[in-house]
Amino acid sequence: MYKYLFGPVPSRRLGMSLGIDLVPRKVCSLDCVYCEVGETTKLTLERNEYILYDKVVAELKHYFDNNPDPYYFTFSGSGEPTLNSRIGEVIDFVKERKPNVKVAVLTNGTIFSNPDVRNTLLNADLVLPSLDAVDEDAFQKINRPAKGLTAKDCVDGLVKFIKDFKGIVWLEIFILPGYNDSEENLLKLKEAVHEINPDLVQLNTLDRPGTIDGLFPASIEELEEVIKVIDFPNTKIIARAPKRKEQKSYRQDAESAIIGTIARRPCTAQDLSDILGMHISEVNKYLDVLEADGKIQVTRQERGVFYSVVGPV
Repeated sequence: MYKYLFGPVPSRRLGMSLGIDLVPRKVCSLDCVYCEVGETTKLTLERNEYILYDKVVAELKHYFDNNPDPYYFTFSGSGEPTLNSRIGEVIDFVKERKPNVKVAVLTNGTIFSNPDVRNTLLNADLVLPSLDAVDEDAFQKINRPAKGLTAKDCVDGLVKFIKDFKGIVWLEIFILPGYNDSEENLLKLKEAVHEINPDLVQLNTLDRPGTIDGLFPASIEELEEVIKVIDFPNTKIIARAPKRKEQKSYRQDAESAIIGTIARRPCTAQDLSDILGMHISEVNKYLDVLEADGKIQVTRQERGVFYSVVGPV
């Protein structure tokens, strides 16, 4: 059982993707209200070797020797991966050992104003940063950043990164009604997107409960209106969760294990992670599908968001 690797998971965007987690849960530069991993426990801009390089490499060596190659090695997981000061060295190790497998980095894109961060990612094949708000009030409301971080910092860093990066960039924008869908923010987003000029813009919205009550997703119609406002030639709405079942990496045994566990008693995503020995990011992928299929229901209690089975098992 690996501690820092998870999956391969049925990723909506990357197919069969092996996750590589370089920070503890949940070390991040943002505390987004919609985050499915949960509230940020260490809100910081400080880069450290949060997960030791040697420990990650040891797990990767074992995986390489005992498993088939995934479609992607993806740096993501419990927090912001670029906060790990040795992420570039881990990327280089993966590329040296598995040059034919692509490397992706899922990042909130908040610390790209730091040239060291930009340089550490240059060997990746695909970088997927986020940008939810350019208007500062909207940025503070939806992303709740670490002290001193501004929306302008994020945009400026992404613009600089994309000028030097030779790989592909998919920019994700998470639309949350009442938080970042004002005309003012969308028009500023339009300006920033055209300045950043990524290869693709992906619009996302709420699949499951965030960290606070009262959140609801944008409708397809609302997302289509956002596409019109942003007016960027390569923009699409990310596919819904049920399509994960079409992935070869989708495991019915994992789904059955989750159903069997919460049939006995309601659990949080973290409970399921601890009980089943699955990484929380992997658990969340399956919860997306089960909720979309109407097989589980969600209730928020004092300890967090709990999942239980709908009807007989």
